[in-house]
Amino acid sequence: MKLLLAHHGEAVPKEVDRDRPLTPRGISEIERSGAFLAHGGVRVARICHSGKTRARQTADILARYLSDHQNLEIIPHIRPKDSADYLLYACTSWEKDTLIAGHGPHITRFVSLVLAGAQAPAQILSQPGTILCLERTEAHPFRLLWMLPPMLLTSP
Repeated sequence: MKLLLAHHGEAVPKEVDRDRPLTPRGISEIERSGAFLAHGGVRVARICHSGKTRARQTADILARYLSDHQNLEIIPHIRPKDSADYLLYACTSWEKDTLIAGHGPHITRFVSLVLAGAQAPAQILSQPGTILCLERTEAHPFRLLWMLPPMLLTSP
């Protein structure tokens, strides 16, 4: 099972809009990443997000490129300040490739937990728009397959 973790795209500051929707740049970066991954054959069966506007928008954009359906799920306990324990527990029973659109602090804690075995200092830092792919196999609880930061797809 592959687990894609998408750090939401660049969002407007909360001083401008409390809901923090994606900026035009954030939308563009997520669209480029979605197109790139789709061109590479990446597909997921399930797409989830935290419920926050910027994560929902990120999930919606990526769903257009990476999934046959547009049914997005809100899952609990993946907001910026949440512990990574819930997601680790929840995803151990998942069998289908899943994309989660979430938030940098939570993604960093989760990746640190599954790669280092504890909520250790950040093992991998992500910036808005970064997508990571972890794989769970019988031999490996989780291993990092790849990481796609938006700067790799910046148009000239």
